[in-house]
Amino acid sequence: MPALRGSVQDFFVMVDFKFYRMPTRVQIFIDGSNFHHLALKPLGIQAIDFDFDAFATFLADGRVITENGKRFYIGTVREKEGDERSKRVMARQVKLFNQLKKTVWQIKTSKLRERTERVVIDERITDYQKIKSRGVTEIVYKTFREKGIDVKIATDLVAAALDDKYDTAILVSSDTDLVPMVDWIRFRLKKKVEYVGFSILDKSGNGNDVKPTQALISRTDIQRVLVESDIKKFQLPIQPSILKVSSV
Repeated sequence: MPALRGSVQDFFVMVDFKFYRMPTRVQIFIDGSNFHHLALKPLGIQAIDFDFDAFATFLADGRVITENGKRFYIGTVREKEGDERSKRVMARQVKLFNQLKKTVWQIKTSKLRERTERVVIDERITDYQKIKSRGVTEIVYKTFREKGIDVKIATDLVAAALDDKYDTAILVSSDTDLVPMVDWIRFRLKKKVEYVGFSILDKSGNGNDVKPTQALISRTDIQRVLVESDIKKFQLPIQPSILKVSSV
């Protein structure tokens, strides 16, 4: 069971002098890249093999997900001519988008920017002398970074709050750049924010354990920390390969 702090509040209205309980309205905001690196990748799960809709139901926990209340944010992959890996990654992402659209997720994208990174081989690197003795003085590699995803999430959080589309925003992101906007929504607009973080042990023994972000734990109304078993139960079964048998 995930750790849960805070409270889930229901609202009461009076009709004909009787009180009726109105369920809390929620909207879910998933930072796709953040979720991939903190929850899926450590467990070896591909996004296309994860049941996001069942996961949304789990997060809502009996509360009402309002119209257009399932939002997924991700950087888009572009195919590079002659690069087979980019073709495979793009094909997986298109498949993921199609799966999400079937269950009425709002997909918000940004471009991935390519960057060249350099690592100089010096005393900060383990066994650096051995590496340098082989003629390696630096390592150059390319990475891709999202631009503007945090801005899109923050904008949607505020817009939906101003339009009174939710009582509680469920935030599946550990990006601390969102903290100022979380504060503004809570104290200026009087909306609740629920932070969903992760605690996953690194089984390789390299010490790269995933931990929830303290800055968001301390600045939200409700905190849920999900562990490996919480994530794995939404992994879709692997479809068996269909073997084609030709007759002679």
